[in-house]
Amino acid sequence: MAFNYEKDSKNIVTITMDMDGRSANVINGEFSNLWIEVMERLENEKKLAGVIVASAKKTFLAGGDLEMIMALNDPEQAYDLAEKFKFDLRRIERLGKPVVAAINGAALGGGLEIALCCNHRIAINSSKTKIGFPEVTLGILPTAGGLIRTTRLIGLEAALPFLLDGKQVTPNLAKELGVIDDMADNIKELFSKAKKYILANPEKFQPWDTKDYKIPGGNANDPKIAQMLSIAPAMLRKKTNGNYPAPEAIVSAVVEGSLVDFDTASKIESRYFVELATGKVAKNMINAFWFQLNKIKSGVSRPKDIPKFETKRLGVLGSGLMGHGIAYVSALSGIEVIMVDSSMKNAKKGLEKIQSLLNNRLKNGLISEMKKKEVLSNINCSDDYDMLEECDLIIEAVFEDRKLKGQVTVKAENIMKPAGVFASNTSTIPITKLAKKSIRPDQFIGIHFFSPVHKMKLVEIIKGESTSHNTLAKAFDFILKIKKIPIVVNDSFGFYTSRVFERYICEGMALLEEGNPAELIESAGKKAGHPVGPLAVVDEISIGLAAHIRKQSREEMIEKNQKWSDHTFLLRRRTAHKNQRT
Repeated sequence: MAFNYEKDSKNIVTITMDMDGRSANVINGEFSNLWIEVMERLENEKKLAGVIVASAKKTFLAGGDLEMIMALNDPEQAYDLAEKFKFDLRRIERLGKPVVAAINGAALGGGLEIALCCNHRIAINSSKTKIGFPEVTLGILPTAGGLIRTTRLIGLEAALPFLLDGKQVTPNLAKELGVIDDMADNIKELFSKAKKYILANPEKFQPWDTKDYKIPGGNANDPKIAQMLSIAPAMLRKKTNGNYPAPEAIVSAVVEGSLVDFDTASKIESRYFVELATGKVAKNMINAFWFQLNKIKSGVSRPKDIPKFETKRLGVLGSGLMGHGIAYVSALSGIEVIMVDSSMKNAKKGLEKIQSLLNNRLKNGLISEMKKKEVLSNINCSDDYDMLEECDLIIEAVFEDRKLKGQVTVKAENIMKPAGVFASNTSTIPITKLAKKSIRPDQFIGIHFFSPVHKMKLVEIIKGESTSHNTLAKAFDFILKIKKIPIVVNDSFGFYTSRVFERYICEGMALLEEGNPAELIESAGKKAGHPVGPLAVVDEISIGLAAHIRKQSREEMIEKNQKWSDHTFLLRRRTAHKNQRT
C-alpha cells in the first residue's frame, strides 16, 4: 500500500500516506507520482465535500529525500523538478473544497510544506510532534512553496525567524505562531475535528488566492517591515560571518517574493533553491550533518554483538566547569547522578550552577517547573566517595594533572561496583598512561566532553590499549543516552580534536606575536568558519590552563625521546626574519 484513498458517506475523502518499504513518508520521485494519481482522482470526484491528508506512519511526513537533492547538479534540471512538483501541489489548493492536514507526528521541511497546501492544519498535542523547517541547517531552503506560503500566512516579521532558525517547535508554539490552526489529544479527536471543519466550510480557497488578499503586516515596502529589513542583513552577517549562503538566500527570496504575485514568488523561491542545492556548501553540509552524523548515531563505531547497556547511576568527580556540566546533561536525560568534590562547599557551588542552567531553560520556555524539579531530584552532591558505591559509570573531571587524576581514580575504583566503568574526561593525557593507576584497566576509558558541556554536542571516546570492547560499548551507549554525538578516536596526547584545535589557537597566538592586530586575527578566524576567534578561545580556557597543557605535552614528548620545539611562534618568527633578510 502507498496512498490509501477512502471516501465516506458524507463525501469526505481521506488520503492516508503510507509509502512502501519506509519507516517514514518522504518526498521523492515515487511520492510525486503517487500525489499526481491522487490529484487526478480528486479532480474527477463528482461529489466531494472535502479532503483529509493523513499518515499511516508514526510521523506525518519527514521531508524531502536528501539523496535526491545530493544528486542535483544541473541547475536547469533542478529548477524544472522544483517547479513541476509545485505545480502538482497547487492542484490541491485549486479544488475549491476544504482540505485538512491531520498531523499525527513530525511535520518537518517538505512535510510542513504539504500541510501548508491545506486550508486547515490540526496536530496531535504531543512532545513527539515537531513542526518546522530545518532545511537551513543543511544549507538549503524549503522549495515546495514553504517560504512563500509561510510568509503569506503569518507575515514577514514572524516568518523570517521561524525560517532562519531551523527550529523544530511543539504544536503549542506552532499554534501561537499561526502555522497550525488547532490541536487534538488523540487520533480519534484529530479526525473528528478535521471532519467537523470540512462540514462547516463547504467551499474553501487559500487566502492568497482570494481577490483582496494582503500579506499580514505588509510586504517588504511597508515602512515598518522596511525598517526591520534594513538591519536584517547586518544582523545575519554578524551571525554567519558570510560562511552560510542559505540564510541570506531565504531572506532574499522572502523579501522579493512578498512584492509579487504567488506564482512569480514561487519561481523566485525555486531559483534560490537551485543556486543552493547545486552548490558545494549545501552538499558538504548535507553529507556531514545528515549522512555522516546519522551513520555515527547508528553505531558504526560501536563494537558489534554487544547488548545495549543503560547507565542508571553516574558518578562525577569534580563539580567545576566540566563536572557540573556533565552532571547536568546526564540528570536532564533521567540518569541518577552523584557529584562528588573535595568539599561540600565546592559540590554545592556546582549544584548552584546547575540550578542556574535550569532556570535559564525555564525562563526560555524550554522546560517546565516540574521538569526542573525532576532534574534536581536526580542529582546528589557530596564530599563522600562512599556515595559512589552503586555507580554503573564514574567520570572524573578534575584538573588536567596526571598525578591528581591517578589519585582520584584509585580512590573511586576501590568503592565502585566491580562491573562499573571508570572514565577520564581528560582533554590531552593519553588514556593508556592514566589507566596504569587503574585496578581494572580493561574497564578504563576516556570520555572527553567539550566546554560548555550543555551546548557542545561532540564527545570523544578514547580507547586505551587495555580497554575492552564491552567498556567501549557501554561508553558509546551512555553518550547516545545523554543526546550527544560520540566519535571514537585513537589514544595519543591530545587525541584528535585537541591536536587539531591546538593548531588553530597556536596560529592565532603566532599572528599576535608577529604584530598583527587582535581584531583582524579574530575576524579571520570567524571568516574561516570558527564560531569563536583563536584569541577568545585562549581567554575562555585561560592562558594558565593552556600553558599547563603545553607543559604536559613537553613532558610527554621528552619522555618518548621525541624532539620538542618550544613554541610554534618562534618557528614562524624565524621564518619571517629569514624572509626579511632575503
